[in-house]
Amino acid sequence: MITANELKTKGIKAIEEQLAQTPEAAITVHGKVKYVAMTVEQYDKMRLAELEVAYMLCKKDIEEGNFTIETAEEHVARLWK
Repeated sequence: MITANELKTKGIKAIEEQLAQTPEAAITVHGKVKYVAMTVEQYDKMRLAELEVAYMLCKKDIEEGNFTIETAEEHVARLWK
């Protein structure tokens, strides 16, 4: 973890040092984790995993028949009910 004060004094170097040891760098403010920094590669992996889970959930809904076929107008009318 990196404290806000350490980040102020060391700058990006503090984040780079932490990321050399762990995939994410937690940044604390007043003793509580407030931010998380990561490399772009790690962020891309995380986003890909999120998209894969969303895709699997959509496939499951389709397999279970948990969906509605309707026009855009019908959809908006249903939303506003």
